Amino acid sequence: MRVRSTPRYQGKITSWKDDQGYGFITPNGGGPAVFVHIKSFSDRSNRPVVDNVVTFELTENERGQPRAGKVAFVRAAASRQASARTGRQSLSLPVAAGFLIVLAAAVLAGKVPRFVFAAYIGLSVITWIAYAIDKSAAQNDRWRTKESTLHMLSLVGGWPGALVAQRLLRHKSKKEAFRNAFRVTVVLNCGALGWFLVSSGFGLG
Repeated sequence: MRVRSTPRYQGKITSWKDDQGYGFITPNGGGPAVFVHIKSFSDRSNRPVVDNVVTFELTENERGQPRAGKVAFVRAAASRQASARTGRQSLSLPVAAGFLIVLAAAVLAGKVPRFVFAAYIGLSVITWIAYAIDKSAAQNDRWRTKESTLHMLSLVGGWPGALVAQRLLRHKSKKEAFRNAFRVTVVLNCGALGWFLVSSGFGLG
C-alpha cells in the first residue's frame, strides 16, 4: 500500500511579530496569507524575519482556519541573509571594545571621571544579562522583556554590552526596526557623554 505524502508549499514571510512569536506567510503564486506560529518551525535556533523564504504544510486550527505546520527555512535564501547580517555585525565587538578601551585610556589620563567608566562596565553587564534572559524566554515561549526596556538600558550606557550580546548571543540582531532604534540610543548616549564631559570641565586640555 502506497502512503501519500503531505504536500508542501513554499512562500515568503511577509509579516512577523517577534515579541509575540507569530506572523503570516504569503504562498508563492499568490493566495491568502497563512498564519504561522514560532512553535511550527522545525528549526528553532534561528528566529524568523520578514522576507525569509520557507516551506510548509497547510493545516487547520480548531476553528478550521488555515495555518502553516512543519515550517522549514529554505537554506539558500537563509544563508544569503545570514551572510549579509554577519557582515554588518562583524564590527560589533571591535566597536564595543574600542569604545571601552578609549574610555579607560581617558580615565587614566584624567580626562574622564572613574565613575563614568565603572558605570559603563556595570550597565553593559546588566544589559548583556537582560539580552540573555530575553533570548532564553524567546526560545522557551516565556514572557519577553520589552524592547523599550532593552533600549533604555542602551540609552543610559549599556550599549557596549548590547552590541556584544547581539553578536555573541545572536539576539535582536535581525529585526531592522530594533537595530535602527538601537543606533539612535547609541548616538544619544555618546552625545550626552560628550556634553557631560564638556560641561563639567573634563576633556579640556
